[in-house]
Amino acid sequence: MTMRFEGTDSYVATEDLMLAVNASITLERPLLIKGEPGTGKTMLAEEVSRALNIPMISWHIKSTTKAQHGLYEYDAVSRLRDSQLGDERVKDIRNYIDKGKLWEAFSADSKVVLLIDEIDKADIEFPNDLLQELDRMEFFVYETGETIKAQIRPIVIITSNNEKELPDAFLRRCFFHYIRFPEKETMQEIVDVHFPGVKQELVKAAMEVFFNLREVPGIKKKPSTSELLDWLKLLMAEDINPEDLKGKDGAQSIPPLYGALLKNEQDVHLFERLIFLNRRERG
Repeated sequence: MTMRFEGTDSYVATEDLMLAVNASITLERPLLIKGEPGTGKTMLAEEVSRALNIPMISWHIKSTTKAQHGLYEYDAVSRLRDSQLGDERVKDIRNYIDKGKLWEAFSADSKVVLLIDEIDKADIEFPNDLLQELDRMEFFVYETGETIKAQIRPIVIITSNNEKELPDAFLRRCFFHYIRFPEKETMQEIVDVHFPGVKQELVKAAMEVFFNLREVPGIKKKPSTSELLDWLKLLMAEDINPEDLKGKDGAQSIPPLYGALLKNEQDVHLFERLIFLNRRERG
């Protein structure tokens, strides 16, 4: 039976995103997902796993992560120490091999989703070092002389925040999709999924503030979808009146609980300065 992703009740997937996921499954190529932080890239893998009812294996990449970590690591130091202590475990080298996330995915006895999260955080050579393994779905373990080969090809989803350019050779092996920032209609759907009982007057006022904030020239960190949801949750918890979001006499002002939206002092100061200039012009 062909697996098809059609979104879930808790994740609003656009038509083009569903097409991208299903194209990746059909082609049996990794799906490379790019987009602003907070647009649901990591959550996509979780929802594909949930929608298709298959397990997910997550490999979260850091700046120190090497491709070898995803395959396996051989702990030669522990083996040397155990040999000096006369430990019987030293007779089997497998006792000192820690399986990586790719090994877990390749050796799974059923189809899984393998998430390689934020690949652009690693060294520039990291994607190239995984080319063969992701292409052939196999790798060789030198210490034991065995080849680990995927009998059931995993669905591979790779996310990137675009912090670094990825090599062309790597890009050629992926199906690419860029998650555009949601338009107001899609954002409304997302809000409705997360807060089905929310007052629409509050949502309308909050969305106006939110999208205006994103359009402020020179803003360093644009608020994301996840930050809008956090902000709405706080507004509801504090029972904020929609009118309080509009400012006095409709004039722009710093929104209440702005710390959920603005995440650095430069953006707060920039916004305050723009409000001051706006009031002076109106004045």
